[in-house]
Amino acid sequence: MADESNKVVAEIRDSFGKGAARKIRAAGKIPAVIYGHGTTPVHVTLPAHQVGLLLRKANAVLDIDIEGADKQLTLVKDVQKDPVLQIIEHLDLIVIRSGEKVEVEVPVHVLGESFSGTIAVLDVPTLRLQVEATHIPENIVLDVTDAPEGTQYHAKDFTLPTGAVLAEDPDLLILAVIVPAAARGEEEEAATEAAEAEVAEAEAAE
Repeated sequence: MADESNKVVAEIRDSFGKGAARKIRAAGKIPAVIYGHGTTPVHVTLPAHQVGLLLRKANAVLDIDIEGADKQLTLVKDVQKDPVLQIIEHLDLIVIRSGEKVEVEVPVHVLGESFSGTIAVLDVPTLRLQVEATHIPENIVLDVTDAPEGTQYHAKDFTLPTGAVLAEDPDLLILAVIVPAAARGEEEEAATEAAEAEVAEAEAAE
């Protein structure tokens, strides 16, 4: 089941529209809808501060207590934010069951530094997995310590948590280790100068 810290008390929402939503947010709450598993969608309000903290974790699971009358274990499916203020405007929560598998995007966390003079470029920041709804990993760690230029990591190269299944194209390129263009240009320029110096020395010797 969800962790105790994920327990959230919700209130039934009976007012709708942009004006009502503004009043809800002004009161320190977030409008949300709970749906899934054949249940009738339930419109609720949630405490903004508590939920905002929980949403710092990707694929947050919330154990919702609806006015003490009904409890639902839910997965945050969609977060709508104000594009300028980044205030949470609305949440979509999907009902889940313990043991059920869901498909989620799990963040890739890059650990360490690749070989000196190279950089690790993360092409795809998440990995799509099928995992138990109540055991979603916070991230997938990729250690690139001392990885040389040309090293590539594809979706199939990751070690997945027990019970997790890759739901991505196995050959999808996630990260590549390269030499920055600027650094490569400097190396080529230095090599050219060295070659020109050798030619000049040879001509002078003649």
